[in-house]
Amino acid sequence: MKPEYIVFIIALSGALASCGGGGTPEANSTNCSGIGMQAVLPTFDSEAERQAFIDKCHSMAEK
Repeated sequence: MKPEYIVFIIALSGALASCGGGGTPEANSTNCSGIGMQAVLPTFDSEAERQAFIDKCHSMAEK
């Protein structure tokens, strides 16, 4: 392989790895539904983040 291709592959891999999407999921009607919530809750790192998301979902439901 040529060195240019190796550099390109490394740069592309780094760019794609940084597109991880990070951040917490948004509290919306899809994510706050039963199945959506089951999929979203395991993505949170701490119980406080999970509870904050659940509180946002409850406040949306009350409106």
